[in-house]
Amino acid sequence: MKGNKALSMLSLAAKAGKIKSGGFLVEKALQDYSAQLVLVAKDASDNTKKKFIQKCEFYNAPCFISVDSTMLGKSIGKEARVVVAVTDAGLAKQVIDAINSSKDLEV
Repeated sequence: MKGNKALSMLSLAAKAGKIKSGGFLVEKALQDYSAQLVLVAKDASDNTKKKFIQKCEFYNAPCFISVDSTMLGKSIGKEARVVVAVTDAGLAKQVIDAINSSKDLEV
């Protein structure tokens, strides 16, 4: 996480209470259109990746395959997390900008 602006911004979003983590909560955030960005861990199962990519396309939310589940969870102050949503538009934009300017996370 050191030096990774995207994960630092994700940590800031978590401290601001603008994160939903775990499959069920992220699905609910997508369904009520509060999810502004979804990150799926690169070590998630292929079915999980496919499911959330499709849901993000359906609900028109940006989706990125990110770091492994341990680092994704650690960045929000939790145990390992496979999927995380950012619910604040401004913070989501900053995370996306950081991802786009970095090679650490995949699209």
